[in-house]
Amino acid sequence: MAIFTMNMEAKLVSSAQNPLVKSIILLKDKSRERRKTGLFVGEGQREIELALKGGYVLKTLLFCPELMGPTSIEAFTKTTNPEIVQVSESVYGKIAHRGTTEGVMALMQSKNHALKNISFESKTPLVLVAEAPEKPGNIGALLRTADAAAVDAVLIANPKSDLYSPNIIRSSVGCLFTNQIGVGTTDEIIDFLQTNQIKIYCAALTASKNYVECDFKAASALVMGTEATGLTEKWLQNSGQNIIIPMQGEIDSMNVSVSAAILIFEAKRQRGF
Repeated sequence: MAIFTMNMEAKLVSSAQNPLVKSIILLKDKSRERRKTGLFVGEGQREIELALKGGYVLKTLLFCPELMGPTSIEAFTKTTNPEIVQVSESVYGKIAHRGTTEGVMALMQSKNHALKNISFESKTPLVLVAEAPEKPGNIGALLRTADAAAVDAVLIANPKSDLYSPNIIRSSVGCLFTNQIGVGTTDEIIDFLQTNQIKIYCAALTASKNYVECDFKAASALVMGTEATGLTEKWLQNSGQNIIIPMQGEIDSMNVSVSAAILIFEAKRQRGF
């Protein structure tokens, strides 16, 4: 059972018609609601812990004692003072996006991902750029790869999906919260990279150089387009070097997250990591 100390006050919600329950369902299902309120839903102990470690603000903590293990509610409230709500098992089933989230959920405040908020500790940052990614699974996989390689930032140009969609949070296994993420238009991100003297390497088929022949040890941005159409002309016009992963089979492209992983870890290899 969940550890819940007596000095912590909790509301009890047992009806699916409760306004809080209805608002959580809206937040899960509607990106417009997430944008309007600035809130999103996090599920499960690991996801919430990663978000808190990443500096996200916990507004409301919901838990179902029947579904929780020996987790202490206090573990989520050490650095903040959220509203605490106990929900019945039936209500939790209504509001949970997944069935295996340890009986704990949270309403959290989303971050401002403006490019002006991006900063680099390294003088030679390694940046992953994705133009117009749409599929939650691909976005999540890109964020997982970025976290695994500890890239300095992930920049998303012309996003087609809401970052705080439950499907993206789930597919990223919480790496949405562990990466430094910036969002902007293609023009804005190109300007940001040029201002910060970060060389642009575009994954493209034309006028390209084998990726293993490139020097990624200086400040570098690896730019990935969509699998269907690749990168827009604006990126190709501003590319410092187009790069390609040679194919030995019948097809001429791979999944964007797989391609990004190959390029990122070659850059990390060159940097001695």
